[in-house]
Amino acid sequence: MICHLRTATSQSQSNNIVINNKHYQTVTMKGYIQIYTGNGKGKTTAALGLALRAAGAGKKICLAQFVKGQMYSEVKALQQFIPSVEIRQYGLSRFIRNTPAQADIEAARKGLTEMSEIIISGRYDIVILDEANIAIYYGLFSADELIEVLKQKPDETEIIITGRHAKPELIEIADLVTEMQEIKHYYNKGVEARIGIEC
Repeated sequence: MICHLRTATSQSQSNNIVINNKHYQTVTMKGYIQIYTGNGKGKTTAALGLALRAAGAGKKICLAQFVKGQMYSEVKALQQFIPSVEIRQYGLSRFIRNTPAQADIEAARKGLTEMSEIIISGRYDIVILDEANIAIYYGLFSADELIEVLKQKPDETEIIITGRHAKPELIEIADLVTEMQEIKHYYNKGVEARIGIEC
């Protein structure tokens, strides 16, 4: 797929970006729903790569992280190098093991409510719902509740949903679904998560 930018006729046009001192006009596009799921590594990384590309094109981005409350390296990098990406975390500073606590549920439900308002407002070109699939898997909110939010998204808003265990009903309404499949992983040799690579 080849992406084309139009050369802007004047610097005063809205949605202009500058690359190598040349002004380009971005074109309003239809937004789609993408899901990155599967048991392989790279789902959040893929979403962040899309955010990087979108930021370079002057897009407004909101990243919501469900079941994550730690200061991961990607959060530090975005805050330092791409502060235009709004980051919201709706998790506690620990992992969910088996049964979620009431505080986990409350954090996720608060996130769903806030992200619903953000998506419907149309303030952002791209909204990333990182680990929303995992929030659904743990019963923090339902797939039907998220689908109701997605049905109300503005036509031009792109939604990215990440996490293992994507529900069939979410896959059904998505426009793009990528499944990361683990073929081989060094975790199986006892390698723990490394700062800057996995966290």
